[in-house]
Amino acid sequence: MKKHLGMLLVGLVALGAPLSSSMGQETLAKVIEKAPAELVDQSKVLFNGKDLTDWDGDPNLWSVKEGVIHGQTTAEHPANGNTFLIWKGGKPSDFELRFSFRCNDSNNSGVQYRSKHIETEQSKNKWVVRGYQHEIRNEKKFPNVSGFIYDEGGKRGRICLAGEQARWEDGAKKVTGQCITAEEFEALFRLDQWNDVVILAQGNRIKHYLNDRLILDFTDNDPQLALTQGVLALQLHAGKPMWAQYKNIRLRELTK
Repeated sequence: MKKHLGMLLVGLVALGAPLSSSMGQETLAKVIEKAPAELVDQSKVLFNGKDLTDWDGDPNLWSVKEGVIHGQTTAEHPANGNTFLIWKGGKPSDFELRFSFRCNDSNNSGVQYRSKHIETEQSKNKWVVRGYQHEIRNEKKFPNVSGFIYDEGGKRGRICLAGEQARWEDGAKKVTGQCITAEEFEALFRLDQWNDVVILAQGNRIKHYLNDRLILDFTDNDPQLALTQGVLALQLHAGKPMWAQYKNIRLRELTK
């Protein structure tokens, strides 16, 4: 019986069927997907590699060094609250965003999309942004890694974690599948080096790819909280001194 059961399990894996440690428990389907091929002729370069034309942020914290965007906080120049370098070229709705990043591990950064620039007297600085954030970290251990969706300035916190296929509805997240395991992510992420990201946003579905591998697949079905359009921005986090760098930022807006 054990021999036949083992053969059955191998067959199920080959067919892509979800498995668990207990045959009587419902488990998550594995979702394996490569990043879409880039259509270069349809993409717009958002950073010219020379200066911060079309970007706006605290000049004490953001600069261009050796052809890349360099954000850095220090004891002498801390961030007064989370602060952002905001792209002023539009408010994309459906899009494919590509970029490369690296950062240190003393703090975290992030890339905002479908977000809003908050300009009020109560704001801690002139460059406050709220909305969906692709988390940026120099860590390899789940769950505190690059790629999860954080509700910057909102009330949902970590909306969808790296590795999850999930949807948000009826006021809560429902995990429906697994894009990558903790062990696979640890092997995929390039610690202290450049990592490549693709963010694909179409309607209420968002996908995050890291180094050509799907790591998150999220559908936001909340009628009030789902975001459909907004600014792009890069984050420097308040707290411990840190640095983050970005390059090769390209945007392809999609037709609905």
